[in-house]
Amino acid sequence: MLPRFRLDLKDDGVWRILRQMGTAVFGVSVGQISLLINTIFASFLVTGSVSWLYYADRLMEFPAGMLGVALGTVLLPSLSRHFADNSAEEFSKLLDWGLRLTLLLTAPAALALAILAVPLLATLFHHGEFSAEDVLMTRQALVAYSIGLVGLILVKVLAPGFYSRQDIRTPVRIAVMTLFATQFMNLVFIWPLRHAGLALAIGLGACFNAGMLFRKLREKDIYRPQPGWGAFAAKTAVALAAMGAVLWFASGSEAGWLQAGIGDRAVRLSWIVVAGATSYFAVLWLLGFRLRDFSRRAAD
Repeated sequence: MLPRFRLDLKDDGVWRILRQMGTAVFGVSVGQISLLINTIFASFLVTGSVSWLYYADRLMEFPAGMLGVALGTVLLPSLSRHFADNSAEEFSKLLDWGLRLTLLLTAPAALALAILAVPLLATLFHHGEFSAEDVLMTRQALVAYSIGLVGLILVKVLAPGFYSRQDIRTPVRIAVMTLFATQFMNLVFIWPLRHAGLALAIGLGACFNAGMLFRKLREKDIYRPQPGWGAFAAKTAVALAAMGAVLWFASGSEAGWLQAGIGDRAVRLSWIVVAGATSYFAVLWLLGFRLRDFSRRAAD
């Protein structure tokens, strides 16, 4: 027979844990709150705005969920262990590794979403009631979302730098500031850009969130950048430029994607994605990047 679990609500420790849990839940839910508010804003725009934002958000959430959750899951227990061991230097080095790996994987995903917006949307959704106009309108929102993809995933890497130290208040305060900043940008962008302005506000809000988290980590001397960031950024930029050129020329005209059959779109999109990924990692390899440079800390 299993022992019964009894929650003593008179215990101050229990209330402290419940408050921390509630604060953490609110912090991680701010993004969804912004999305809900944006949906309300979009409902007052032209018919179709809510759907255009929804489909763009689905495509943006795929790399955000896959990369962000994976990196956050890997980092949090290791950061907690280094903090418990009072290994400030290793804590900082692990954060640095996470930031570099995030930029290395997320930047090409964001660029590909922006360049291949029409091919992706046409291949996945352009059938039935989803018209060519819907593809082009959703493309505007997807490009706007892609601007904030790097920031969105960086938040999932930077926030564990606080959670692992049992500091819940700092990322939550920043999340609340981000919520207000996002709603202010909604009011600024919605008039000239309509539904795309709402997506842009969320993207820039994510970048604001990541920037504030980074600033606090530096102010508290929790994170100290390792040498080599200049060369890393330059080499990554060269690889992104090469991949962008390949995707741009290979994707061709938007009209061709809208007129082609679904089978032709799928085959063509597949080889374009493979060509873009190959060009990106090939250039990185030629510039001296090696897999072992980014996998060596996984076992720490």
